[in-house]
Amino acid sequence: MAFQGGDCDAAKRMVDAGLARLASCEPADLTAAAAAVFAPDCRFHIAHPFNELDGRDAGVETFFAPLKRALHHCGRTHAIVAAGVFNDAVMVAVMGHYRGTFTQDLVGIPANHKPVWLRFGEIHRIADGRIAESWMLPDMLDLIRQAGIWPLAPSLGAEAMWPAPGGNARALSPADAESGSASFDLVLAMHAALGTFDGRTLESMDLAPYWTPDFAWYGPAGIGTSFGLDGFRTVHQIPFLTAFPDRRGGQHVGRIGDGDFVVTGGWPSVTATHTGDGWLGVPATGRPVGMRVMDFYRCENGLIAENWVPLDIIDLLRQMGYDVFARLAHLRGHPRTSL
Repeated sequence: MAFQGGDCDAAKRMVDAGLARLASCEPADLTAAAAAVFAPDCRFHIAHPFNELDGRDAGVETFFAPLKRALHHCGRTHAIVAAGVFNDAVMVAVMGHYRGTFTQDLVGIPANHKPVWLRFGEIHRIADGRIAESWMLPDMLDLIRQAGIWPLAPSLGAEAMWPAPGGNARALSPADAESGSASFDLVLAMHAALGTFDGRTLESMDLAPYWTPDFAWYGPAGIGTSFGLDGFRTVHQIPFLTAFPDRRGGQHVGRIGDGDFVVTGGWPSVTATHTGDGWLGVPATGRPVGMRVMDFYRCENGLIAENWVPLDIIDLLRQMGYDVFARLAHLRGHPRTSL
């Protein structure tokens, strides 16, 4: 894996400052703020219901402008900013939150007129000093939760705001390719262990050598947070493997190792067939699915200490025949009245 430290440092600073400014600028300055960070022909891949958008103007009009109208005092905080080179392109990944007072409905999600924190994971491909392509996973299901409506079965894990990294890691620090390469090798070895599942027993995957004993796994809304290997297995791994026993991962649009941080993600990153009952309360459908998912890891002393997992749950459920936004509309008094 090749890294270019200087390019990565400049890209990290540009993305960190530019996207923070875009979130907090005045509406009249939105176009100029977007032009400073996104190329005119930037392609956006955003969580459902935004999906695929071509061009900077489409990204502004469809995602950024409505989000800023919905969140009064809108701002953006970054918990992780990591950079590296993947397929000869500089990539910058960001994990953090949009925050503001939710005063205007957004894509059918009712405003609650209270502060909200919309968490996100993003991977950006940089070309000629600006973002040329973006993969963005705002957790829209968690925004629905914060609005006071829950359209699914109860989460098995804890639902809460994602914390910033622990340990000695900093959100924005100089790119560290050497340590990042070692961190990435650790995560890649853990991924290989996940691939040894024999379809019958969890013990066929020897994961303990790769994680700290009390590691934190921060899942998306619908799954929730757990601690330690026992918590990870009961909250996420057992339900997931039961529902998607043939899952296949590693189809990444970006791979980054930067100091203690590792980021991977794809569109989709995981493909599978939904053949098992009960995941998020949905019976088996037999449908093939693709999962828009990212993983942000923090490593510590040769082990993985924390893992944040942005995942487009709403899009995944849509592929399984469950329309979260239709359910939301029904709960708000606007049910479907015909087939």
